[in-house]
Amino acid sequence: MNLRSLPLVGTSAKREVAPWIEAFARVGFVAKGVLYMTISALAASAALGMGGKADPDSKQALQKLFEAPFGRVLVAIVALGLVGYAAWRIIDGIADPERRGHSAKGIVLRASSVVRGVIHLALAFAAGMLAMYRDNGGGGGGGRVREWVGKALAVPGGVYILWGVAAGLLGYGVYQLYCAFRAKLSKELRLGRVSSSARRAIIGVSRFGIAARGVVFGTIAVMLYTAARDHAPRKAGGLGDSLRALLLELGPGPYLAIALGLGAYGIYELINAKYRRIRV
Repeated sequence: MNLRSLPLVGTSAKREVAPWIEAFARVGFVAKGVLYMTISALAASAALGMGGKADPDSKQALQKLFEAPFGRVLVAIVALGLVGYAAWRIIDGIADPERRGHSAKGIVLRASSVVRGVIHLALAFAAGMLAMYRDNGGGGGGGRVREWVGKALAVPGGVYILWGVAAGLLGYGVYQLYCAFRAKLSKELRLGRVSSSARRAIIGVSRFGIAARGVVFGTIAVMLYTAARDHAPRKAGGLGDSLRALLLELGPGPYLAIALGLGAYGIYELINAKYRRIRV
């Protein structure tokens, strides 16, 4: 064997695998977009008194998709898309194709990418279970969060760990708000061939959606902090619980705006599927 040829083989393999990773990532953006738009529809319907649910989460959105015509196939496609998105996120965090390096900021961004990948793998598992067995892989996201908070509080120093997680979630929510109002989204999106009016519309919808998601993550962080402070796991929750808390605290009008914002975030994910710069 000629050892000098090995680097070339590795390079060839990367070139062959990369397009597949990119394609799966784009399908994953579509899957996320569909989920967020479904959550938005359920929440907005509740705000308008047209049924729906005031506290929808990802698993409830999957269940709603499953009940649609050809729902099993649709949920299976969503599961595959989420697996692809998760794989891209994990590879992005480990291989660092964005060249973020080993600075404090770079490490935080890379770790965040890996964590998001793992979370979406869990959601993909739930979607796969639903598609194959009509089982969503366990209870709602809020129930799981409360279960893990209870376990953390039973560990010495667990309250400080939970405060650290809450701080991270709050930081991510604030970062989302920063991205919505200050970041140049055009750096992430290939919009060179899009007309100026369409570009403004794309950026506007994206900013609205990202801001709404930032508010939701900030609410989840506050709930987690409160649960840890009071040693009360029941006060913690996930996406659905945060939406219900926002409805109770802000009222139907602002809640409707946030619900529509989550729909805008779903549209933003569809925009990512087409225009996102993906380096693999």
